[in-house]
Amino acid sequence: MKPDMGLFIIKAKDSGRYHLEGTQNLKGKMNSLLFQLKMGSSYYKELQKDWKEKGEDNFTVEIVEKLEYDKDDEAKTDYTDELELLKMIWQDKLPGKPY
Repeated sequence: MKPDMGLFIIKAKDSGRYHLEGTQNLKGKMNSLLFQLKMGSSYYKELQKDWKEKGEDNFTVEIVEKLEYDKDDEAKTDYTDELELLKMIWQDKLPGKPY
């Protein structure tokens, strides 16, 4: 069973700033980043700063879009380009400023 892949967003309720990320393992990456934020060890310094100052309740976390696996190509394992393209499309649509 392959993990869900796609985009997720962590968005500040007060400012509208957001962190948008594409991954081939949505649940795993979301859980990892949320754990890092809660522990104060996230690589994303501005997001971490706001998380610490404003609290977890100021943020929403949601899956923006799931990307389906190619049915014709079972051997394909790298969807990096597709995820990056999907991320660019969503960045153009989203209001607010990214972290």
